[in-house]
Amino acid sequence: MMARTWFFPTIACALVLCGCIKGPNYSRPAVDVPAAYHGQDNAAASTESLGNAKWWTVFEDQELQKLIRAALEQNFDLRIAATRVLQARESVAIARSNQYPTLLGGVLVTGERIPAVGGAATTTYNIPELGFSGSWDIDFWGKYRRLTEAARAELTGTEWARRAVVQSLVSSVASAYFDLRELDLDLEISRRTLVSREDSLDLTRTLVDGGAAPLSDQRQAEQLVETAAAAIPDLERAIAQQENAINILLGRNPGVTIARGLSLSDQPIPQAPPAGIPSALLARRPDIGQAEQNLIAANARIGVARAAFFPDISLTGIGGIASGALTTLFRGASRAWNYTASAMEPIFTKGRLDANLRLVEAQHEQALLQYQQAIQQSFRDVSDALIAYQKLHEFRMHEEKLLAAARDASQLSRVRYQGGATSYLEVLTNETNYYSAEMGVAGAILRERLALVQLYNALGGGWEQ
Repeated sequence: MMARTWFFPTIACALVLCGCIKGPNYSRPAVDVPAAYHGQDNAAASTESLGNAKWWTVFEDQELQKLIRAALEQNFDLRIAATRVLQARESVAIARSNQYPTLLGGVLVTGERIPAVGGAATTTYNIPELGFSGSWDIDFWGKYRRLTEAARAELTGTEWARRAVVQSLVSSVASAYFDLRELDLDLEISRRTLVSREDSLDLTRTLVDGGAAPLSDQRQAEQLVETAAAAIPDLERAIAQQENAINILLGRNPGVTIARGLSLSDQPIPQAPPAGIPSALLARRPDIGQAEQNLIAANARIGVARAAFFPDISLTGIGGIASGALTTLFRGASRAWNYTASAMEPIFTKGRLDANLRLVEAQHEQALLQYQQAIQQSFRDVSDALIAYQKLHEFRMHEEKLLAAARDASQLSRVRYQGGATSYLEVLTNETNYYSAEMGVAGAILRERLALVQLYNALGGGWEQ
């Protein structure tokens, strides 16, 4: 009896150990990696990279750091991504469970009453049964092992996807904060300009009242005042809406005032942030990591599809005790068992198995192309960010020189007007140019800071905590 009990499980284990796993084993495909990024100053790139830096060392404003930490704790997109990781983890456990036998146990009581027929006495049966049933679909061809491999790749892919959300969230909060500080700077410029222009209007009115200037000068001065005044409520609107946007990123309701830290121009920014070597980007970018895990899962599903062409080997069995009376239920004669071993080979499926194999192979090809596309796009992202960072730095320097010239021209025109050497039209023109130059510098500073965020994101930075 013991020999019979262990014979088939022993054979099943031997079959599994000797079985072969169908389908190709994954190997990372070769990709064309450039020696250096286009737009990189030093062709012999250093291994140091801005992408390796922790986000709190890149964004040193303490108030910004508080906002990012709050977003990492409360943002809904990030919390949803974390639940996807939990789901994928349980999917691995489900897929892996298919590799093992299933065992069920229970108690069954069968009762029957046969009425008296043809003079026979009424008969009543009460048969209690206690038993176990088991089944095992032996993974001889590696179908379930490939399914587990695919599920594990999908789990790793969801973790990379969660990191991508973290990376995007850090960049989004930093960008939104810099946008807010630029709006604050614009508002400060507009309010300061309004005060200056109101003083100029008072002077012009005095000259007009004294007959030293025409009324047209006063009207032109009023235009300057109203231009600056009209910008203020519009900027206040934009600031309130930007605060709402930041609050949503932080996972809280709109209306909470966002604390400010350093001014936009005081935000630390490196002069030449290192980009690192391109090959290191493949291990850092979350989108590349996720694309590769999708490729691994697609590769494993080819094995599942190929295993479907081979016999499905399974074992089923039932064992227990049954008796017509409880007093004899546990006697040796009450033992009962049966088992079945089967190997079922698909004979006719009307092309379903072939079509399924071609389907998963096409899905694998798609995953491969998407992996290669993600790598190529990552190199472009870094190159674009490097070029933007360098050129926007140069642009800001020129904007600052333009501002200095516009400031001098504005001051000179005021002096000339007060001395009666020119008309107020020259003051109007130079004041307008000066205001535009101030706003231009604010915008240039913002774009340079945003270029830093873009470069940090393109290099795969921000997801490490």
